Amino acid sequence: MTNTSNAVTIIMIEDDVGHARLIEKNIRRAGVSNTVLPFENGTLALAHLFGTEGGARPTGPLLFLLDLNLPDMSGVDILKKIKDSEELRRFPVIVLTTTDDQTEIQRCYDLGCNVYITKPVNYDSFANAIRQLGLFLSVIQVAEPA
Repeated sequence: MTNTSNAVTIIMIEDDVGHARLIEKNIRRAGVSNTVLPFENGTLALAHLFGTEGGARPTGPLLFLLDLNLPDMSGVDILKKIKDSEELRRFPVIVLTTTDDQTEIQRCYDLGCNVYITKPVNYDSFANAIRQLGLFLSVIQVAEPA
């Protein structure tokens, strides 16, 4: 019997519904069957992640897919909040965005993103990155917060 609380949940923060569908379709095509929780803006994603507005915080390991160009806030701000959080900082973040500015890319890596992919993406590379990070998360022992 598999312990589902150890399964990696993919948190996708992407405001373009068409892009979100395409990303999830390609995740599935890569053979990744993990739960994908889509959020169309940063406000909803952060409320979910930090348990505000009475919602339950996520449990178990996470993988973030983060667009930088969101309608309500910058993805860079979300990345910073994730990496500043004791509970969330250990989880990998894949930035998936149209911004190919070298300064912005470096800023994301400096803040702790694991992979930076520019849209339109090569979906084979993208799927491979998802698989490798998922494999990594399934192998490491995720420490429970004290």
